[in-house]
Amino acid sequence: MAEHEHEHEHVRVAVVGSGFGGLGAAVRLRREGITDFVVLERADSVGGTWRDNSYPGCACDVPSHLYSFSFAPNPDWPRAFSGQRHIRAYLEHVADVFRIRPHIRFNSEVRKMTWDGEKLRWDIETSGGSLHADMVVSATGPLCDPRIPDIPGLGSFPGKVFHSARWDHDYDLRGKRVAVVGTGASAIQIVPAIQSDVSRLTLFQRTPSWVLPRVDRAISGVERALHRALPLTALARRGLLWGIRELQVQAFTKHPGEMGLVEQVAKRNMARAVKDPALRAKLTPDYRIGCKRILLSNDYYPALARPHVDVVAGGLASVRGSTVVAADGSEAEVDAIIFGTGFRVTDIPIAERVVGADGRTLAEAWAAGGGMEALRGASMPGFPNWMAIIGPNTGLGNSSMILIIESQLNYLADFVRQLNVLGGRVALDARPGAMRAWSGRVQERMRRTVWSTGGCTSWYQDAGGRNTTIWPGTTTEFRRATRRVDLAEYDVLRVPAVKKAPEPAA
Repeated sequence: MAEHEHEHEHVRVAVVGSGFGGLGAAVRLRREGITDFVVLERADSVGGTWRDNSYPGCACDVPSHLYSFSFAPNPDWPRAFSGQRHIRAYLEHVADVFRIRPHIRFNSEVRKMTWDGEKLRWDIETSGGSLHADMVVSATGPLCDPRIPDIPGLGSFPGKVFHSARWDHDYDLRGKRVAVVGTGASAIQIVPAIQSDVSRLTLFQRTPSWVLPRVDRAISGVERALHRALPLTALARRGLLWGIRELQVQAFTKHPGEMGLVEQVAKRNMARAVKDPALRAKLTPDYRIGCKRILLSNDYYPALARPHVDVVAGGLASVRGSTVVAADGSEAEVDAIIFGTGFRVTDIPIAERVVGADGRTLAEAWAAGGGMEALRGASMPGFPNWMAIIGPNTGLGNSSMILIIESQLNYLADFVRQLNVLGGRVALDARPGAMRAWSGRVQERMRRTVWSTGGCTSWYQDAGGRNTTIWPGTTTEFRRATRRVDLAEYDVLRVPAVKKAPEPAA
């Protein structure tokens, strides 16, 4: 469609993003009988983080049957843990099967969203035109905007530089000297995948990660046929995977001291592959397992033990020409620098583009309040009829985010129902006291978790050290907390009454 066709368009709901959160919201809106919605996607295809991250070795660390929608089971997952290609294909399939594509506006990056308190609507400017919406569902997700550290001299580096989420597939790594910066979930997949191609690999490790064996295998044709013929078997498989993780979460949230046994498993995993005691010392974390995200790999440690791979125990401090300089002063000549340094999680960029009722952006409101927070992970005071999917403190450290997303979709569905019941032009605005009470309970529970007591600094925490990312409980508890919208936690807004001008005296 041409840009002018959308200039004054009004829709009931605008969904931002077409990853798991956005597609899930679209499906749920259709199920609630709402067809007057659009999905605004900045790229040219669906998939979110599973479209953007296509680096070598990219795969999920949550089992396939748990990392999929309960309403869209896939009996044909090829492996216990799926690779990026299959997860992206699954999301394309969901968009087709649930007839979401007609609602999607590709190449439509949201530039600004402004609340109009007089008309109770959101005015939205995108790269594909402008529109108005009664409600916005922001499903941009926390893993969408790469974070590249500010390294002195990086701008003058003559070689190739890119982030793992913006992989340059046209650049041939064969025979190159490569620096990989970071040792998180992306880097531990990239290093084994590329080490056999490069002539030299230098890994800059600011903090080592705990790595457990990845118990992966191919799912046999017999199993897949059984799941197709008897869907209950796939449901049972999903239920078992979910139940195991629900039981495990107690160790993360209530009894971090019990994680010592898991640490021994991780140390044995390292000892099997890394015989050099000096390298083992570099790779052994000094914090409790679970404080940072636990990583799964069978080939990361063997890759680091290869003679042409160097592990630098310290961050990348500066770049001088084609020389990379570590924090400890060691140097290496490289042809390419690959950043596996994560994303803008605690300062999500979309917040800078959302202007609320008092003229402040969401980023400014959060900064004034001391960090990201939202009522039940979804709603913020001063931003009526604006709801986040995977909002503050909805992340998980040990289970599938799809479980959290589906709980938030329940909340979205009831939010829409409440608007219908109230009738007319209406908006719901979270009460500041309700949000503070919710955030207070979340942060109080956070105090005894491994993420707070484990002795590490992680991407779960914001600049002030507060964990604004993780949900400190089970997925069952979160589902219960988001089953219904409690109107007592919201102010009901109506269109301001228009005062009639006094009639002239006779």
